[in-house]
Amino acid sequence: MTACGGDSDEPAASVGSSDSTSSAGGGEAGGLIAIITPSPDNPFFKAEGDAAAAKAKELGYETSISSHDDDPNKQSELIDTAISRGAVAIVLDNAGADASIGPVQKAKDAGIPVFLIDREINQTGIATSQIVSNNSQGAQLAGQAFVEATGGKGNYVELTGKESDTNAGVRSQGFADVISQYPDLVKVASETANWDQQEGFAKMETLIQRNPDIVGVIAGNDTMALGAVAALKAAGKTGVKVVGFDGSPDAIAAIKAGEMYATALQPAALGAQMAVEQAHALITDGETGQPEKQSIDCELVTAENADQFGVFAKL
Repeated sequence: MTACGGDSDEPAASVGSSDSTSSAGGGEAGGLIAIITPSPDNPFFKAEGDAAAAKAKELGYETSISSHDDDPNKQSELIDTAISRGAVAIVLDNAGADASIGPVQKAKDAGIPVFLIDREINQTGIATSQIVSNNSQGAQLAGQAFVEATGGKGNYVELTGKESDTNAGVRSQGFADVISQYPDLVKVASETANWDQQEGFAKMETLIQRNPDIVGVIAGNDTMALGAVAALKAAGKTGVKVVGFDGSPDAIAAIKAGEMYATALQPAALGAQMAVEQAHALITDGETGQPEKQSIDCELVTAENADQFGVFAKL
């Protein structure tokens, strides 16, 4: 597992490991599964919430979906609410690798298992599962596509995500692992746009003014990449190659339109469904059948294969 931080050097297992997490088990399906994500204004997080809720209902559970908006205090309040409502499990895309440790521990102490999706926390042994996309593998796919798009030479800029999110650093390093092998491709600036499209637009406007000769932009997620696309359009810049990460429907549409070159799709729906399935297994069988750390490989989306992908999933 490449996206993990924290106190353990324990490697993550690929999906399908036979390891298990034990609990009392032997119960029946039913009760409340609380689903907590960042803002559903981002289609990735909405896809997570929708997929988790659909799978939970299919398996016989009630659901609640709420957003912490990347605010650790709000996240803590939502977890308190889930505890007070007697949730049987919490599916959480967390609000910070360090800030989320305490609230997850609180849920565990209350006897409620927590299943993390998309983002890890910097500690093992308190969440039942931590299911994330293989961010390093996906970033390397995106990095290789970026090299191909730019011909491996010229100046470029990078837009990075929230520093509190371990995924941001892992993706940036994955890009660098590939691009650093091409000395004629030079990163002249790197700015965080905090996963946000409007911030991506604003940061990109400034970067264009300072670096008018760039040949490409590589971004840690698609919303920032789409902000960059809009800023390039506004500045009348053509021919600048943009590569993102997530595989959002808007990014795939931009790829089809020739406005983006590629994105690394992470299967948001699959990770959320896996979390609910593992919660169900723990409740009914007493074990998840999986190790705590799990990763799912990403897929590269380009103009050649864009028609094969839907909402954060292959059709």
